Amino acid sequence: MDLMFDISKLAEDNEEFTTSKKDVLKYLKIIGVDSRFISYTPQKIYINNLRFSKFSRKRQETFNKQYPEIEVIRNSLFQKICSKSSKVLSLEIEPNSVILMPQDNFMVNVLMEPYTRKYGVKLVFEGDYDYVVNPTILDDEVNNIFSTIFSGEGLKFNKKENEIYPLINVPLDWINSFLEMDGKCTVKNENNDELATAFMEFLEDVAPQYRENVLKASEYIEKKLETEK
Repeated sequence: MDLMFDISKLAEDNEEFTTSKKDVLKYLKIIGVDSRFISYTPQKIYINNLRFSKFSRKRQETFNKQYPEIEVIRNSLFQKICSKSSKVLSLEIEPNSVILMPQDNFMVNVLMEPYTRKYGVKLVFEGDYDYVVNPTILDDEVNNIFSTIFSGEGLKFNKKENEIYPLINVPLDWINSFLEMDGKCTVKNENNDELATAFMEFLEDVAPQYRENVLKASEYIEKKLETEK
């Protein structure tokens, strides 16, 4: 019924919509899609959360009649990545803040874009900012944890108060699988410790969930130490 009402309203208003971001998002709202749970790009709309976005197949059909050149991506792996990321971002982002983004990082860009509507944040690539995005992924963070332990330095907590980590609990294989499916270039681990990498490869065979557990243990220890100060 809501969709029928929305479409009839469009017909009554006889409104023309351009391909601008503003008009695309306006059209999505009119047909009943919650744009806080989709990521906008000029060529593709990525659904972050199917249930919350209300982007049904019927609404997709309506949308593509108006915008046949924009592809709607209903990728379940991407939705899992968004779910992982949102658990971190919901705790780290302040509403209406200015966030400095990394250059040329599609994964971060597409994950952060909806927060301009969710929290009213402004994403910038230069100038003043309240927070800066650190694009560290789960594999790199765990590698760093093992590296400092093996070197005898113990755990090091390098997170800065004004940094946010949208990919900190997202594994590399998830990211690359999605990027491959979406026709994008995959990413590689950089500057990782060889001994830590070898140990991670061993753990991968015996305990596939070890990365999440290592990160949780490190975060627990960090919070414990902070409360004891």
